[in-house]
Amino acid sequence: MLKKERHDFIMRQINLHNRVLTSDLVQLLNVSEDTIRRDLQELADEDLLFKVHGGALSKSYHSSFDDSTVYARDIKIVIAKKATSLFKDGMVVLTGGGTTILELVKQLPQNIAGTFFTISPLVAVELAKYDNLEVILIGGLFSKNSQITYGGQVITQLSEIKADLCVMGTSAIHPEDGLTDTYWEINQLKKAMIACSKKTAVLCISEKLDISLRLRVCPIESISYLITELDHQNEALANYRTKDLNIL
Repeated sequence: MLKKERHDFIMRQINLHNRVLTSDLVQLLNVSEDTIRRDLQELADEDLLFKVHGGALSKSYHSSFDDSTVYARDIKIVIAKKATSLFKDGMVVLTGGGTTILELVKQLPQNIAGTFFTISPLVAVELAKYDNLEVILIGGLFSKNSQITYGGQVITQLSEIKADLCVMGTSAIHPEDGLTDTYWEINQLKKAMIACSKKTAVLCISEKLDISLRLRVCPIESISYLITELDHQNEALANYRTKDLNIL
């Protein structure tokens, strides 16, 4: 594989999952670790990603207030506008982090009232712009990579919440394998978020459909709503329509 092809592959993984591990890229591309390290350094030198120990991070994930760096932003706005139909005044809502959730918050009705819990400081700042919302940031260890709080303290606080709706993004979704992720702490955090919520809505661009990663978060049956930019009758969603799942 040519260097340009490797770089394009790496950037696709970064854009889809916000982060990549060097070890995973070594296996996926069947090249040496030194080659991947050089590739990541070259991409970092071009200001396309953040190189960190053991892998790399998306620039958009770390620059969430700069709309110009958000991957597939127009698509995420379409998803966000669809998702606003789920919100009613007086609801208790729990949110994850990430650029799609940030776009959702920006699309909420200006006079919406309710209580929002979030694990994302960036989401909390956006929610604070709404006069009729009570915003509660769940505190704990802060992940510099994912820009969210995590750990035992966060999971304990989540266990005390009874949310009407949980809205989260995902790294991957598959009709048989359900929601999956690469990182253990994120996996455990999402499980706790789903467990304390009556309903869960997953927002994801269609590029993340039919992908399965190493750690399972939950089966499809644990999700109430799947929201993509596609029409709900799109053939790409056919395998998801066989589940007890509302597709918006």
